[in-house]
Amino acid sequence: MGEILDDIDSRPGSATSLLRTVIGIYLRELGGWISVAHLLELMQALDVPAPRARTALVRVKKKSLLVPETRDRVAGYALEEAAVPMLARGDRRIYHPRSMHESSRWCAVSFSIPEEQRHLRHQLRRRLHWIGCGTVSPALWICPAYLTDEVEEILDDVGVREYATILVSERPRVAGSLADAVASWWDLDSIRERHDEFLAEHAADGSIPDDREVSPREAFAIYLRSIDSWRIIPYIDPGLPPDLLPADWPGDASSALLRRLRGRFSGPSASFVADVTGSSIGEPGRAASVGF
Repeated sequence: MGEILDDIDSRPGSATSLLRTVIGIYLRELGGWISVAHLLELMQALDVPAPRARTALVRVKKKSLLVPETRDRVAGYALEEAAVPMLARGDRRIYHPRSMHESSRWCAVSFSIPEEQRHLRHQLRRRLHWIGCGTVSPALWICPAYLTDEVEEILDDVGVREYATILVSERPRVAGSLADAVASWWDLDSIRERHDEFLAEHAADGSIPDDREVSPREAFAIYLRSIDSWRIIPYIDPGLPPDLLPADWPGDASSALLRRLRGRFSGPSASFVADVTGSSIGEPGRAASVGF
């Protein structure tokens, strides 16, 4: 499971990232299997030629996300069973991001891992970073309390639960401004950059009026690339309270843009995938088993 989760840091826009996004959004809707030919056709619609798509397939297989499977003498790929819970959790995170308010509770995790297992410290810190935790000190991390269950899962998965203590509390008390402390616990500049890049890349797509005809293929490309750009943001941005963020924080604007893009393009995108694969699928992200 760690290898699957680590795949989240594949570079958005790369062939591997786009392939992973296609898999995350549609493969469960397709019954957990897709032919190689249909998968390559979907990647071609994203301007990824077959040789690059095949290279990306090799990388995704190594991450234990897909397994080769032939059905009715047709070569294809099936979703690795262990990846399903992770993708379901990603649905909730990406399509329904949460945010804190002033009275929200916080979660702190303190750990002391023996030196002979220091390699586990690196794994733990990397995994905590990828769910949006901030660093108070090397052995004390903090996040919104609604991420507590995910913190527990990471501690168990890495195998360090016995070395960690989780504390859930009211708003932290610090010497000085809590906003200044938050700015030191999280790399807000890096998070802002992700929001700004998403807004700059997809603002024009979000302004396409409903009366402008967009082909299902074009809708698929717009929608897939928008989700591919967005999917990292709800992981590194924990949804901190507005009063602890800069006044011009772009989080609300990028979330609103994503909602417009989904409303405009997710349906036609699903229609395109259905036409390519000859399957009947619903609109991604509308149910617990759908989406990425």
